[in-house]
Amino acid sequence: MAETLKKSGEIQDVLAQACARRELLILATPYLRFESSFLAIQNGELHILATMSREDATFGLRAPDITIRFPDGLGFYEARVEVLGLGILDGRRTVRLSLPRTLVENDQRDSYRVERVGRVVVTYSTVKGDLLQGSLVDISATGAKVHAQRDVDPATMGPGTVLLLSIPLSPEIQIETRAEVRHLGARTLGLAFRPALPERTEQPLSRWIFLRREEERERLAQRLELNERAAQPKPAGPTGILLVSSDPALETALREALAPVQPVIRLPYSAQAIKDALAAAPPLAIFHVRGTGLDERRLLKALVELALARIPVLLLGTQVDGSTLFELSAEWKASSAIVWNPSRALFLQRLAQGIIRRHSHGGDSPMAPAEA
Repeated sequence: MAETLKKSGEIQDVLAQACARRELLILATPYLRFESSFLAIQNGELHILATMSREDATFGLRAPDITIRFPDGLGFYEARVEVLGLGILDGRRTVRLSLPRTLVENDQRDSYRVERVGRVVVTYSTVKGDLLQGSLVDISATGAKVHAQRDVDPATMGPGTVLLLSIPLSPEIQIETRAEVRHLGARTLGLAFRPALPERTEQPLSRWIFLRREEERERLAQRLELNERAAQPKPAGPTGILLVSSDPALETALREALAPVQPVIRLPYSAQAIKDALAAAPPLAIFHVRGTGLDERRLLKALVELALARIPVLLLGTQVDGSTLFELSAEWKASSAIVWNPSRALFLQRLAQGIIRRHSHGGDSPMAPAEA
């Protein structure tokens, strides 16, 4: 059953332990997830490693709905936080977070089993010395399921039988432990680690399970994405991500960057062109911001407001500094903003995908590439 920690002392104890072991965490925003790690608690603030660009950390994390997720013992914890700004700790850039008021154990890892384990050969033996092999079917923090190479004899390996178990899960995770048979089929063994795994094994295993769970969240989001596309009526004309720009070179670059997400359709800075394109129900409009002159701002604001009535908007700037671009994004109520650079093509792809998901089926946000 899920547990919620509300006492500040208990919450700080959990976070302090996570900092001490430099625990892995996921910083989840409405449109992107960032992989990071705990560093320290200082002056009532939580410091985590900054794995995004300074610009995105300063402006892109200004969102009311930001959470952290991380493994701890036999539970996954989740908490809502507020980004307070950037910091420096031991020479490394950090993101400063508010200490959460509650900490929710949103899953029990002993009931969460990773089934996508790849090809892992398991070796096991009885206390009498019979050496056998099988394939790993699934694994949790408290046990595993093994497919035996031959039929299992209930008389010699029934429930309660103690085995010596070896699971080379990865180069970093080598599980050598005793296990008890809890249930069996013709060729399957359900095993519980007895005693519990030592900390030196449990901690890397818990991180591995946590990351596999994040991958499963991404697969689920992708399935929801595909199902929604299949369920939508086919538009009369071409549709895709709208790019409002007069720059054909930018169109070429974005077509390549966003190809895995949706096709790109370039439009002129024209209200009528945008109205016509909105009839095909595109998932997103990207507005190219080339400058911040008064006339250009007036035109862009009017066009952005026109698009926002129907679809989410992303501002993409060239020859514009990030702070100005993000200020415009906040003023015009755009979903987000990004200063374009070809080196950030993958980041743009994930950001566009996250915005589309958030405003359609609501699937989990995609993982951002590390840009520390």
